[in-house]
Amino acid sequence: MLDDSIHLLLPLAASILFACGLIFLKRATLEGANPWTVSLVANLWAATLFSGFWLLESDPVQPWLLWQPALVAVFYISGQMGTFFAITHGDVSIAAPLFGVKVLLVAILATVIGGQSLPAAIWLAAVLATVGIALVQWTGAGTHGRIGYTILSAMAASTSFSIFDVLVQRFCSSPIAAWSSGRFLPIMFWFVAAYSTVFLVGFQRDKFALPAVRRSLLIGGLLIAMQAICIVFTLSAFGDAPRVNVVYSMRGIWGVLLAWATAIIWGGSEADLSGKTMILRLAGALLITISVVIAILFG
Repeated sequence: MLDDSIHLLLPLAASILFACGLIFLKRATLEGANPWTVSLVANLWAATLFSGFWLLESDPVQPWLLWQPALVAVFYISGQMGTFFAITHGDVSIAAPLFGVKVLLVAILATVIGGQSLPAAIWLAAVLATVGIALVQWTGAGTHGRIGYTILSAMAASTSFSIFDVLVQRFCSSPIAAWSSGRFLPIMFWFVAAYSTVFLVGFQRDKFALPAVRRSLLIGGLLIAMQAICIVFTLSAFGDAPRVNVVYSMRGIWGVLLAWATAIIWGGSEADLSGKTMILRLAGALLITISVVIAILFG
């Protein structure tokens, strides 16, 4: 059973990279960087890193199937925009756990779109992770004036990324897939880069020229691109989208802990959490951890 779960180390690594990336990008937004600037930098990083996958294969590209990576790229960009709007107008410790609702969405979509039959353990893990996520963000509701906007953006991002995950699995690793990872992934992210050129309209060259902002954007964008490699490669090579997302939901825990630690060092609202808040968030973190163990051992 454990041998069948080794690939889940990749989404675990992705969850840590994602939380670290959000911390750096949040620092950039505090300096005035807008979502268009953040998205352009992150998406160009992703297109650059994923280009390396082209060297893994020598299969010819079938032009009549290019609509598939072109479509999937749309959901990736919409997910990224929802993510960056959420952290621009909310705290990382609120936004990061909310993205975990993707666990339940992927489980549902894998059944409806992917035609995948899921064991009861995965449904139990998905429900536990979702409840844990709710507990983690519950007490955040009163800490930010635009929590509704943050929730809406995070939910939109989670929905887009859920569809993205299921489609990548369907087009690359399902029995009817016509693509290899070494062709689908770079082409899909080249579409992402091409679509992202529209963000040049809102790109803040003056902000990017500031060393502190540029450093946060480049490091944060690189970390987000690296976590995308971990997740997308796992989905394209192994499928297993429901279990992958249960493990990936641990980014909510890292987001809360890192946001709290950095707030103590650099300042921020997360540094003033009450005892009740910490207990509820730790309870949520425990449920998420239990869901991961269930997914790995019994999924």
